[in-house]
Amino acid sequence: MNYISTRDNHSPISAAEAIKLGMVPEGGLFVPSHIPTLKEEDIFAKKNNSYQDLAVWILNLFLKDFKSKTIKEIVNQAYCKNNFPSKQITPLVRLNKYTYLLILWKGPTAAFKDLALQLLPYLLKQAVLKTALNKEIVILVATSGDTGKAALEGFKDVEGIRIIVFFPDQGVSKIQKDQMLTTGGQNTSVVAIQGNFDDCQSAVKELFADQDFNKLLKINGYQFSSANSINWGRLLPQIVYYFAAYLKLLRNNNIKKGENFNIAVPTGNFGNILAAFYSYKMGLPVNKLICASNENNVLTDFIKTGRYDIKRDFKKTISPSMDILISSNLERFLFEITGHDSTKIKRWYHQLADKKSFTVDQKTLTKIQNLFVGYYAKEKEVKKTIKNTYHYYDYLIDPHTGVGLSSLNKYRNNSGDLNITVLASTANPYKFSKAVLHSIKKDLNEKNQYELIDRLNELTKMKVHRGLADLETKKIQHKKKINLKDIKEEIKDILSL
Repeated sequence: MNYISTRDNHSPISAAEAIKLGMVPEGGLFVPSHIPTLKEEDIFAKKNNSYQDLAVWILNLFLKDFKSKTIKEIVNQAYCKNNFPSKQITPLVRLNKYTYLLILWKGPTAAFKDLALQLLPYLLKQAVLKTALNKEIVILVATSGDTGKAALEGFKDVEGIRIIVFFPDQGVSKIQKDQMLTTGGQNTSVVAIQGNFDDCQSAVKELFADQDFNKLLKINGYQFSSANSINWGRLLPQIVYYFAAYLKLLRNNNIKKGENFNIAVPTGNFGNILAAFYSYKMGLPVNKLICASNENNVLTDFIKTGRYDIKRDFKKTISPSMDILISSNLERFLFEITGHDSTKIKRWYHQLADKKSFTVDQKTLTKIQNLFVGYYAKEKEVKKTIKNTYHYYDYLIDPHTGVGLSSLNKYRNNSGDLNITVLASTANPYKFSKAVLHSIKKDLNEKNQYELIDRLNELTKMKVHRGLADLETKKIQHKKKINLKDIKEEIKDILSL
């Protein structure tokens, strides 16, 4: 299987090359030339397989230039008990007859990104070996919170790889910031940026496309790659957990073989729900994909109208990982839904760069709306959802999951759709203890984040995630803060160029 550019500006390449490069140097994203389709019987036959076995199965379908033995070794290294000590890698929690939470935060940094970013370093190392690259890889990451720490944890002290993480200084939670800034490792750099996540992400993309800067890197023995979901090696592992969820529903007789179900995903960059879309394309019997947004609801408006318009106020919310207006993976989705029409993709993304908006044609919009629905939740609604979930189900959720559940409830009220729905629960609630605690118990004096973690623990008796338990005592390792315009000079300084 080859990988092609969404903008038809790069020759087809192998999976290893696509993972090594991260994104198309001239702009655009790599996607598989075709999506493997599975028969119902093929999927059903995996009903009793372990998560690791499912991961090997899915990865083998897409990584044809990797040996199956190598993929199995990689998977077992990534999904070991040290990284995922839970009996189940991605448990399903039943809220009610129709709603199941897919718990994606059992990894080392308490966020769903761990499921991909514990695997990606092994994939990237193999990709470097397979392509005989004689340069040191420099991973550039723009993060709205969770990706940064998950990538740092995955790539920390990996030989032959440097990782540089940029994050919006005022755009992540205190816990997320401390997780990143306390990361050790000889190959890690973390830099705060004055601006929002879209600013960080756009700057990183521009660096990938900067031919002169890339020449300078190569002369000095470096090459850029990415750990964001713009890298296919980051997105691919996320497909696995949707298969795991469906098969567990089958195993527990919650649904019947071939019965349709819904998937709801709180998303900002469109990567997590894109993985759900690929699982549907591969053969999962999905009825609807419910795209949940916070008040930065550009995706909601797009799904309803076909117009993608980023000319709007950027809002800082209690679900900061979704505070995004430019959803990178939407480009991959549009490429797929238009039948690989790169002409349309180039036109739309030129308009987005030039006029800050584009509108898809009616045929494309109809295809989108046949599968997707978009809803968003205001902050007040998210807090109410967190409170009600704890009160009625004795279960604690974080604000991002709260966005997803609130949006799902709106969809059900409007549509009457009672298909079983799997909702991606993307972060541990202790990562956002202030928002969660103030949602369920408002009469609180302001305290620091770590006192709030203790209060939340006292109130709910929910165990504090191991990745957060001693965070307050860790030493700050990274102290850089820069203006956005200085990002290139900062990289030069870090790499001694």
